[in-house]
Amino acid sequence: MFSKSKIHEPGPKAAAETEKPKAETSVPSRPMGDFVPTARGKPAASVLSSDLTVVGNIKTTGDVQVEGVVEGDIRAHLLTVGETATIKGEIIADDVVINGRVVGRVRGLKVRLTSTARVEGDIIHKTIAIESGAHFEGSVQRQEDPLQGAGAPKLAPPAPAAPQDPAQGL
Repeated sequence: MFSKSKIHEPGPKAAAETEKPKAETSVPSRPMGDFVPTARGKPAASVLSSDLTVVGNIKTTGDVQVEGVVEGDIRAHLLTVGETATIKGEIIADDVVINGRVVGRVRGLKVRLTSTARVEGDIIHKTIAIESGAHFEGSVQRQEDPLQGAGAPKLAPPAPAAPQDPAQGL
């Protein structure tokens, strides 16, 4: 009365498909000890510790936190100058937070001097905040785009003119 139907039985094509994923999952594509990042987010800020002295320029598109001494220019997205830090050079960054000492020009879209800041140099900014207690010697200039022209080389003083030989003019 009832006959066995072959409709619900897997055919040769379906059987091959079910076995294929099992074979792939049993063989790992890379060794188990490799690091696999889970997400690619914003990298952490680079930190220059308080016992570090850098002589030379620093350039990055990321964030930098300086706790030590830098003798050179710094270009970054966000620069945080720690309370123990001293920077002797030009700072160019989108955001600048100064808690320590800076001797040189500061260029930034947003510049903030905290109560522990000590700045000797000009500040060119779009927005600025200076907390009570901060020490600042220099001029402040607001520009719509303070980073514009920041990559231009600094002008050298003019060289003295060489004396001309009167015999050459004849």
